[in-house]
Amino acid sequence: MSTFKTSVIISTYNQPEWLQKVLWGYEVQTEQNFEIIIADDGSTEETKGVVDAFIESSSKSVIHIWQEDNGFQKTKILNKAILKATSKYLIFTDGDCIPRNDFVKIHLNLQKKNHCLSGGYFKLPKNISKNIEIQHIKNQTCFNLDWLLNQGLKKTFKVNKLNSFGFKAWFLNNFTPTKATFDGMNVSAWKQDIINVNGFDERMQYGGEDREIGERLMNFGIKFKQIRYSAICLHLYHERPYKNEQTLKFNEDIRKQTKKLKVTTTEFGIKKHA
Repeated sequence: MSTFKTSVIISTYNQPEWLQKVLWGYEVQTEQNFEIIIADDGSTEETKGVVDAFIESSSKSVIHIWQEDNGFQKTKILNKAILKATSKYLIFTDGDCIPRNDFVKIHLNLQKKNHCLSGGYFKLPKNISKNIEIQHIKNQTCFNLDWLLNQGLKKTFKVNKLNSFGFKAWFLNNFTPTKATFDGMNVSAWKQDIINVNGFDERMQYGGEDREIGERLMNFGIKFKQIRYSAICLHLYHERPYKNEQTLKFNEDIRKQTKKLKVTTTEFGIKKHA
């Protein structure tokens, strides 16, 4: 029986500099009773070095799951990570998303049976992503709007994600026109609910592969709650060389079937790994 309140599953692929910053973010969480599972879709030894060094310096429980690089197989490594998780509640995020120090606490405080929580992220340009160092994460300067503006950030309505708390966060969560979805950068769910829909569809590569499992969860009767102004992470800049139109069309066809036929499970999911 796990003593951890939650398992944080972090997907990564050859972004060791960004992953280092993300791990620092989990080191300074106000809630520390969680395990980290790194779902590594075939990164080189450089990423392993970052993970090993973090394990050495941190008191956190960290499991590094790696599979051979054979193209974009994020869905496959995530399914393996789900099986390795020892807690009943799972938080999914990416290795380029630095969590604010209340990130885990917010997900746990707002968890609810038969619900998924859909969190928010704030995208940063390349120069600011590079400028963030360990001290900015330890003292949370990187989430400070004034600091970001001084770094050259352009001010838009989206900055409300960074400075909304209490009633303001509640109001924006409830009245945003953005639908709550399963976005792999910041979402949490009960492990059993994920198992019930057989996890991620491993036929799918980049483009809506996370939304599709969310649509099956909805078909299964799981409700989605919007917390995009409460649970926040900084999305560091990166290119998307794996994006291609053929894959996007293939994934979209699967999602259309999922929605049209009210599909709740997939034949191409977790069970083969169990």
